[in-house]
Amino acid sequence: MSDLNVRFTLRVLTVLFIAVGLACAGAAPAANPAPVAIQKLGTIDVDLVETTPIVFKNRVYRFEYVRQNYWNNKTGDSYFRFIDHETGETTPSFAKGYHLGSAAVDGDLAIVTAVNIWDGDRIDLFVSRDLKTWESWNALTLPGYGMFNTSLCKAEDNYVLMFEVGKPPEVAGNPFTARFAMSKDLKTWTLTPPECTYDKSRYTAPHCLRYFEGYYYNFFLEAVKGGYEQYVVRSKDLIHWESSPLNPVLKASDEDKIIHNQKLTPEQCKRIAEAKNINNSDFDYCEFGGQLIINYSWGNQQGVEHLAEARYKGTEAEFLRALFP
Repeated sequence: MSDLNVRFTLRVLTVLFIAVGLACAGAAPAANPAPVAIQKLGTIDVDLVETTPIVFKNRVYRFEYVRQNYWNNKTGDSYFRFIDHETGETTPSFAKGYHLGSAAVDGDLAIVTAVNIWDGDRIDLFVSRDLKTWESWNALTLPGYGMFNTSLCKAEDNYVLMFEVGKPPEVAGNPFTARFAMSKDLKTWTLTPPECTYDKSRYTAPHCLRYFEGYYYNFFLEAVKGGYEQYVVRSKDLIHWESSPLNPVLKASDEDKIIHNQKLTPEQCKRIAEAKNINNSDFDYCEFGGQLIINYSWGNQQGVEHLAEARYKGTEAEFLRALFP
C-alpha cells in the first residue's frame, strides 16, 4: 500500500544515519544483562501491530488498529475496534479509514487518538463512554508535518499527547522522533516548545507515553545492529531525558513465536514458525489485578508482523521504579 511504502522508504533512508547516530553523545547505552523481568506469553494474532490494552469500567480490552491488509478484514478499509480480553467479543468498529490509533482511559471516558493518513499533517480525537458511540474532532493540524503513531496520558491536570514525526527535517531531525502537545480539555491543544522532543539525533520511534511521580516515560523503538529493540527514557520537562540502565525493555527472542492463541490456523502457525524476527516494537500496557498486561509487535519491521502478549508480575508503579533503580 502506498501509505506503508512512504514509511518503509523513510526507514530505509534513516539506516544511513544510524551508525553515525549511535556514535554520538546521545547514543543508546549498552544492554544490561539483568533486565526487568517480563514474561512473554507468545503470539495472539498476525498482521496486527498497533494495539493498546486498557482497563475500561473494570474490564480489560485491547484496542486494535485493523489495517487494510489484516487477514480477517473484509471491509476494504482500515478501522478501529476493541476486543474484550476475557470473552474475545468485539465492539462495533469505528473511525473507518483512520490509521495508527492509540487508546487511553480517563475515568469513564475512553479516548482514541489517530492520524487520518500515514505521514499526514492531522491528528483527530475520538471519545466514548460506552465503546459503542463515538464523538470526534480535530486535535492538531500541522501543515508540512508527517505524523504517525500517537500516545496520550494524563499528567496532573493536563492531557499530554506524544506523536511521532518524520518531517519536516528541522522538527524530526533523523526520523522518527517524538513531539508533544498539551490540553486541559481535550479540545484545545498547544504544542510544547520545540526543545521538547526525543531524539532528533537518531532513529527513536516513539509509541507509549506514561506519567508517574513527576516523570514522563517514553517507550520507543531503538535501532540497533541487526534489528530494533524497545527502550525507555524518562524526563521531568520533556527536554532533558534519562535512559534506563536496564534497556532494552524488550528485544526479539524465540519466546515471541510461542502460540498463545490456540485459534490460530495451521497456516498462521507455520508462518509464525518461519517468520524472520528482528524486532520487538509498539509496546503498550495496562495494569489489572496487580500485574501489567502487555502487547507488542514482532517480525521483520517491513510489513510481516505479528501481535504478541506478555506479563509483568507487579504494578505499574513497581515496573516504572524498577526501570530506574
